[in-house]
Amino acid sequence: MRKITLRSPPKSKPAGSTAQSRRARAAKKPLKVLTKTRSASKPKSSSKPKSSTKPKSSIKPKSSIKPWTAAEVREAFNRFRKANPEPKGELEHLNPYTLLVAVVLSAQATDAGVNRATRALFAVADTPQKMLALGEDGVRDYIKTIGLYRNKARNVIALSDMLIKQFGGEVPRTRTELESLPGAGRKTANVVLNMAFGEHTMAVDTHVFRVGNRTGLAPGQTPLEVELGLERVIPPEFMLHAHHWLILHGRYTCLARKPRCDVCLINDLCRWPEKTV
Repeated sequence: MRKITLRSPPKSKPAGSTAQSRRARAAKKPLKVLTKTRSASKPKSSSKPKSSTKPKSSIKPKSSIKPWTAAEVREAFNRFRKANPEPKGELEHLNPYTLLVAVVLSAQATDAGVNRATRALFAVADTPQKMLALGEDGVRDYIKTIGLYRNKARNVIALSDMLIKQFGGEVPRTRTELESLPGAGRKTANVVLNMAFGEHTMAVDTHVFRVGNRTGLAPGQTPLEVELGLERVIPPEFMLHAHHWLILHGRYTCLARKPRCDVCLINDLCRWPEKTV
């Protein structure tokens, strides 16, 4: 007798179950497109070293030069004082205002070139009020022999206007206020504070920067480093004239390309390994 096996009928799937299971399976699979996108967004590795995020002023210059002793620094400035007891800045000016304008105009220009232009300018405009009356076009006509004269004329008019509106037409006597003026930076403020108001500031231009580094007196990678280094080592009794002595020394003796070591007042103290004496 033939045995008959009864099978239960297949369970019917609810409507939409096939689509749901397909979506569930798809959700479990990794998204290849998303993975590629993420990997593509990663920055490519570069063989070049990353630049340091530290400001230059925090990086100490590598140097094996032996620092000057306090006695050597005093001796150097005693010699400068003996040779030139009352050094003067070479920018011609009539008052603190014209000094401020002259220093602003001297950026990337020589003192001699600025003086040729400002002699006639200051004859007609030696106050902020007179400079404003002259106008930007008028200022440009006087200083067009100076580099960047268009931008400098704009700054001279803007700082004159600011002096009148915010400082009663007077040159301010603090570094912060001076640096707030158009075209004026830290060096400008230091020059004005020193020459107009007798402050013991150290204005570091290209000459002072070179002398500070070459001699080993105050090595630094930035003007601010050299400025602070010089202020630390120079005795207070020399600070009023120190920046003038160093500027003149760099301009006429410690020249950029061919320093005149044979006539240098401090050649025996200088730490420069290439000096010719």
